[in-house]
Amino acid sequence: MKQISFLLAAIALLLLCGGCDFRTTREKAEQGDAEAQFRLGWMYYKGDGVPQNYGEAAKWLRKAAEQGNAGAQFTLGFMYENGNGVPEDDVEAVKWYRKAAEQGDAMAQYNLGEMYRIGGEDVPQDFVEAAKWWRKAAEQGDAKAQVKLGAMYLLGEGVPEDYAEGYAWFLLAKANGHEEVGEWISDLEKSLTAEQMEKGQARAAELHRLIEQKSAK
Repeated sequence: MKQISFLLAAIALLLLCGGCDFRTTREKAEQGDAEAQFRLGWMYYKGDGVPQNYGEAAKWLRKAAEQGNAGAQFTLGFMYENGNGVPEDDVEAVKWYRKAAEQGDAMAQYNLGEMYRIGGEDVPQDFVEAAKWWRKAAEQGDAKAQVKLGAMYLLGEGVPEDYAEGYAWFLLAKANGHEEVGEWISDLEKSLTAEQMEKGQARAAELHRLIEQKSAK
């Protein structure tokens, strides 16, 4: 799932960059342009127009991240989580994911939720934090986060157990094109009461309207 989020970030940057010239990008980056620093870091990360160099990628992404560039913050968090060009460090990963997530980056919110859900030696497992960040991503229309949040409601992890609410988030994710959740919905419906299904369907419609309204602003 995290690899998918990273791929989406790559596609977004590709569209933004539109065939960036390395020399021009580097000149702007050296002048302190945060967007150029982000692009340059990404070029080094992918080996786009320059030999791949994770160390250089981390260097330029950090410069952009420290200026508040959310895309660079997300990518730097990903690099720390996976040990690409920097020591693998979950604390640093959470730090940079959080900075991007607080700016509304849905992919960072999703990954941050994932790290808190799994937990580890350096990042304590925290279901409440996981549900919090998945909700933020889910409310931006992220289908993967909608499934994760729905599962949290079904399990009562970080949120009160509520089958109708979990069902609602699953329905929303299915409407947003999540492929696997359809089978899970079929299995879930076998154990739900008619009242729970009706309540969940109404809640899904309500959530859809709220998300549409938010995205239209």
